[in-house]
Amino acid sequence: MAGVRQLGLRPALFSAYRDLSTLRYDYPLVLVDDDGGSSFVRSFSDIIDGALKEIAPPGIKGERVRKHILGLEGEIRSLASRGRRGTLLQLWDLAETNLLSRTDDEGRKSLSESLSRARGILRFDGEVIDCDKETPAKVLTHAWTVVQKAKARKFLDQVNGLTLKLSDILKTDSMKSGGGRSAEALKRSVGSAYEAAFDFEVMSGLLGTAIEDGAMPEKRQRRIRSALSVLESQRFFAPARRHGKKRRRKDPHIFVFDRCTRALEAFQERLPEMIELIKAISIAELEIENRYRESAHDPFFRRFDERFLEPDDLALFPSYLVCLGDRLDDIAEKATLMKVLSSGLPIKVLVQNDDILEKLSISSGQFSFGIRGTQLAATALGFNNAFVLQSGGCGLYRLRESILNGLAENGPALFSIFSGLAGNALGSAKNAPDVSPYLRAAAAMESRAFPAFVYDPALGSDWESRFSVTGNPQAEADWPIHRFCYEDEDLQKISEDIAFTFVDFVAADGRFAESLATVPRSKWHDGMVPVNAFLDLETGAQAERIPYIRMVDDNNVLHRVIVEDKLVQATRRCREMWRSLQELGGINNSHATKLLAKEKEIWVEEKERELAALTVRPQLETEEPAPPVPAEAKAKEETMPEIAEAPEIPAGEPYIETPRCTTCNECTDINNKMFVYDDNDQAYIADPDAGTFRQLVEAAEICQVAIIHPGKPINPDEPNLDELMARAESFN
Repeated sequence: MAGVRQLGLRPALFSAYRDLSTLRYDYPLVLVDDDGGSSFVRSFSDIIDGALKEIAPPGIKGERVRKHILGLEGEIRSLASRGRRGTLLQLWDLAETNLLSRTDDEGRKSLSESLSRARGILRFDGEVIDCDKETPAKVLTHAWTVVQKAKARKFLDQVNGLTLKLSDILKTDSMKSGGGRSAEALKRSVGSAYEAAFDFEVMSGLLGTAIEDGAMPEKRQRRIRSALSVLESQRFFAPARRHGKKRRRKDPHIFVFDRCTRALEAFQERLPEMIELIKAISIAELEIENRYRESAHDPFFRRFDERFLEPDDLALFPSYLVCLGDRLDDIAEKATLMKVLSSGLPIKVLVQNDDILEKLSISSGQFSFGIRGTQLAATALGFNNAFVLQSGGCGLYRLRESILNGLAENGPALFSIFSGLAGNALGSAKNAPDVSPYLRAAAAMESRAFPAFVYDPALGSDWESRFSVTGNPQAEADWPIHRFCYEDEDLQKISEDIAFTFVDFVAADGRFAESLATVPRSKWHDGMVPVNAFLDLETGAQAERIPYIRMVDDNNVLHRVIVEDKLVQATRRCREMWRSLQELGGINNSHATKLLAKEKEIWVEEKERELAALTVRPQLETEEPAPPVPAEAKAKEETMPEIAEAPEIPAGEPYIETPRCTTCNECTDINNKMFVYDDNDQAYIADPDAGTFRQLVEAAEICQVAIIHPGKPINPDEPNLDELMARAESFN
């Protein structure tokens, strides 16, 4: 048996993903500069698809433009994968220059026209990022900044409004005072343009006799000036820059930290400032509405401290962002993290996992899932009111709305992200062959080693509302199953369904090559079974079987690789952990299964009793013949028209088995012009041309009762039709 490292093997399902820059997927991403709030991040694929939809006509007319734009997309993907940094427009211009330089004179003009048209419809810009070590922090920080900008606009509008009205109150009072009616004050209020038209000494005398002294009490003046000073000197949000006289003020507070301890300390240090600012806002509102009553409000505000702060008060202030990275080896930092998550404070924590395959335990020799893995996020679920999101770096774009929700909510939040890096192993232990961070993170999610889930306490009061594992591939199954095609030694095509398990994920990591060994084809036998099938066997039957996975070498030759028992046991534990998450997400819930079995048993018993009662019932019809059917009724029965059969659906047409529809809204959420409800609130396909074949396939895949049949594609130019038709096959 040969070693895995020497042969440079990789999981069989990786064979189609050797060069991701040639494939269309979520990355690279564009961290969108402020574009009116439509989205804080965009997938480059979506941007290109939008451009094609807008400028490339369907069919042969748009083929040339599509070819040009897709060529530009490939060039930008290549630049990003090679580490080229820049904004969308910068990389666009660079890619365009590269393409034009490689094009002959005849094709350069049409290429330039196509690319210029596409660039002209770009209405935003932003940093372009690939899936790498910096991606989780960049995405979270950018999203957090977007949330804080929105919060700052709202807060500054409120504070500026209060400041202006308080200033007007003081100004009005000043005008009523003797100083406000002096000749010099009146002269300043009129300005130099009309200075010669008035006798300010006479005017001052007239006003002094005409206006009674109505100056406000000095105590109220001090109270208003104090509130005004607090509002103008607040350091939580930087005021907008304005022209005119500049005021010296302290720098705004910083809210991004690299440790929970520092964020918590900063919150505690700033708490007195927060209390004073909330007091100032409350006093300002009362004074502006002339509702401040010293007898009631003075004692209240003297006692005002953190006990009086409401959740809505805390929501006015920025949240704190902590980018921990992979720093949870510090025991004190772990303890502080748990304190933060249970505190209810608006502290958002990113824990980036760069290596979820920890070293083998010396005592047990077993693979472990430590706090850097899934246990951290699973532990955080126990705090009940903390937002928790776990995902690989590959899934950040698909979870963008959940990320934004977690950052916008008032309480604590944990974002546990696996970056997809290989870890810190060096030399001979370095992972080989090279696997991109995106592919490694996707493999971690597929293998259930690092499944994605979201717990959002703001969505409801029960687990069904709050918890979701739907971001995982084939979330209802133990392991995702994929179709794998290859040729045997006789060049005959063979297709098999392959499960991607925890063993496959570990097999992509060269540090654990010693736990794997290839078996020569001449030694293959029927006692060898895939790992997922091996785990489903009874304990006694396992003794007669050898678990293996499929891997391929650099020449795409298929190998069977057997695994050590400790890795099989780790895979079993991984499956158990995944099943626990499934239950929390409402999939294969054991309580629901038992209840359903009990209800079914009761139903069967009732039916058996009904049948028993029928068998003992006297056969009265044999004792007394039935009365003859009247001739008129018989005639009606004979002339009754037959029920027309439902018209057959033409071959290849998409359709829905409408009578079986459960009104779940999943298809109408995808496209409410293609999928429409009838008078019975059951879905049917109103217009197949109102959407895409991809939408038909995706609707079929998520349909809970499998009643959507996508048929065949209408538009032969729709992208990725081969893949979509393969996915649609099982539903037609």
